Amino acid sequence: MPTEKPFRHRAGSLKQSNKPFKSKHATKGTIRDKTKGKTNRKPIKHSSANLRSITRVDRRNAAKLEQQKKREEVLKENRFFEGRHGTPKIVAVIPLCTDVNSYSAVKSIYSSIGVQDPPILKGVAQLNAERFKQKIQFVLLERNFVDILDACKVADYVLFVVSAEVEVDHFGELCLKAMQSQGLPTVITTAMHMEKIPQKKRNDVKKSLLSYMRYFFPDEEKIHSVDQIQDALNVLRTICTQRPKPILWRDIRPYMLAEELVYEANDENFGTLKVTGYSRSVPFSANRLVHLQNFGDFQLNQITASRKGDDDKDSEEKIQVLHVADPELQDTLISENEPNFMENEQTWPTEEEMAGIEDNILETTPKKTVKRVPKGTSSYQAAWIVDSGSDNDDEDYTDEDGDINMTFENDARKLSAEEEIVNENEEEYEEIEVETRTSTLNDPKLDPEEEAKQLKDYLANREKQNRDDLEFPDEVDTPLDIAARTRFQRYRGLQSFRTSPWDPMENLPIDYARIFQFENYQKTKHRVINDAGVGGCGIKVIIIIFFFFLDSYDQSRPFTIFGLLENEHKTSVMNFVVTRNSDYNEPIRSKDPLILCCGFRRYLASPIYSQNTQGKGTNNVHKFERFLNPGVTCVASIYGPIQFGHSPIMLFKDNGNVNAPILVATGSFLSSDPKRIIAKRIILTGHPYKIHKKSAVIRYMFFNPEDVLWFKPVQLTTKYGRIGHIRESLGTHGYMKCVFDSPITQQDTVMMNLYKRIFPKWNTTTLWKGGLDGTVAKSPLNVKKIGIQVEKNSNEEIEMEM
Repeated sequence: MPTEKPFRHRAGSLKQSNKPFKSKHATKGTIRDKTKGKTNRKPIKHSSANLRSITRVDRRNAAKLEQQKKREEVLKENRFFEGRHGTPKIVAVIPLCTDVNSYSAVKSIYSSIGVQDPPILKGVAQLNAERFKQKIQFVLLERNFVDILDACKVADYVLFVVSAEVEVDHFGELCLKAMQSQGLPTVITTAMHMEKIPQKKRNDVKKSLLSYMRYFFPDEEKIHSVDQIQDALNVLRTICTQRPKPILWRDIRPYMLAEELVYEANDENFGTLKVTGYSRSVPFSANRLVHLQNFGDFQLNQITASRKGDDDKDSEEKIQVLHVADPELQDTLISENEPNFMENEQTWPTEEEMAGIEDNILETTPKKTVKRVPKGTSSYQAAWIVDSGSDNDDEDYTDEDGDINMTFENDARKLSAEEEIVNENEEEYEEIEVETRTSTLNDPKLDPEEEAKQLKDYLANREKQNRDDLEFPDEVDTPLDIAARTRFQRYRGLQSFRTSPWDPMENLPIDYARIFQFENYQKTKHRVINDAGVGGCGIKVIIIIFFFFLDSYDQSRPFTIFGLLENEHKTSVMNFVVTRNSDYNEPIRSKDPLILCCGFRRYLASPIYSQNTQGKGTNNVHKFERFLNPGVTCVASIYGPIQFGHSPIMLFKDNGNVNAPILVATGSFLSSDPKRIIAKRIILTGHPYKIHKKSAVIRYMFFNPEDVLWFKPVQLTTKYGRIGHIRESLGTHGYMKCVFDSPITQQDTVMMNLYKRIFPKWNTTTLWKGGLDGTVAKSPLNVKKIGIQVEKNSNEEIEMEM
């Protein structure tokens, strides 16, 4: 019996077609669309002569071309690592436990292809896997935090080595958190000492390790073992067959891992450095600067390609010059402007200021005094003799009745008696001139117990300030000894924090004359990123760096190079979006010194924090935050080198252990905007004394009528949402009559918001090396600058002295 086909309705010739709506006048919707500037979209952008509808065949051809284009891109990326002259894959081997090491893991992988001892040169093992037609560079890392960070910045794969017996310690967990925040390519996890575990428990151990690694890397699929030859071969097959994941912030600039370094000294301090390695990502350009990890930024002289002949493996290398630096187009090492102090507003100091300076000078200079001491006393001993005279010599001796005659008579009698005693012992004393210096500093040498007590009190005070800032944000007390108009004279009142105008170019500090500013940052960023370099990518090149300052270099540590984009060496105001680490419990205050790791850079900084309110309001004003509180996303601002792209950042606190700093916060780069206004807010509070409908008498906000008149134009608010202003001053103790938009209650609090713009703290960009030596050294560029050229401004951006 034949099966019945399902019934499908097909529209026939009698299909109903309704007439379109016709109107003699434009409808409301048409008028609204014209007012908004909307236009009807045309399906085909051709002339009316060639106007035709897109058929199904055209759509299929377009999809086929798009598919073919993607396949060509995939093949191009795969061929980048394949072939005899292909670029080797970089694998960073990181031990996470104390009983494992990177050498044992790499040795097991070499044993899977029949090689017993891996050849290691400067901490890198080169493997030529002929079975998979690929080359691999294993970077053998010790338990050094800085070296792990540097190696993972250039690695194509990260091979974590864990133990089946020992858990991951604090150092390993710190490395995992840092790698997670920095951004990683393909991650592979291997386990060692698995043969020591009973056969029945091995699967449970692998599941436990896999669950732990998935907490940091959810895409982790399997835990490999390198104890057996077949398992180690599977690890090698995974590395050779997989394609590395892209890292966006790294793929927009050239980078390389150095294989060979040749340093030729030209004079006592500087010389020429030749770095040999495989160029990756976009090509290097001799006109751009390069950043050497732990050394700084440098200029290039030329770039040459190094390749052996195809006929013989032992043939001589062929050197080809790819690019030579052009002095007119080469980027300079100038990182900041030189401010012209003569262009500033000049004011002559007042007599009071000059008198204050003279007093300070007199206080610091030694004073000569004459002391009466026994005979035979040296000047050193006389300086330690304390005068027994009274400190109240200049006071007036008057009684309540105003009679001073009795006082003078008593003093005269005392003086005459003292003169008689002195005359009797004149032969036993002599006068010596000694130098005395008044000092307000205490002895810095303290007992360990006293120093620990002061540190405990300091930390307790910081925690109390952080607690008060959370409970009563921005509230301050009006001082009693200083007038409020003097204490808060740099603050201003704003009717609306989001929309009130604020000129970003007024009252700028002298540090703003040293930075650079873009006229259109977004346009410049797209132009710089899309600008292609000169030379070859994926081939072995030799980069020649002139004027290199080689102060310290350890061959066991990885040596990496990153090419800088245009203008990435100049200093400007850098803004980063950061979130506090949930595991860190101590308060983080603005301007606290921290270690900033931004992309390929690592230096010391003192950021200030503000609210992350970009895109809201019209005046680009953002509220200053005194502390970086947990669970809140803030913007950290510093003076630092310009960087393009959304690079990840990490903030560390130096706890004295350079191998394990404390991870404080993580985030990403936001923008370079010197016109971003960070306003510090203070709140002066007052309490209602008497209330009559909408009027009230407020006290405890000010303590004299002059301050009330000074702040009279500023708007008042209450914690219950009322808005008011000051009507007049009452009495002489700072009471004032205020009027609100609606009646207030007795338990309400009256507030006055005042704002002041603040700026980041200027710090010379100092590299933080850390690692084995634990040294903090300035960049050699700050020591000596050679070959500096005058830079020309481009069309899109301006370098502006403000």
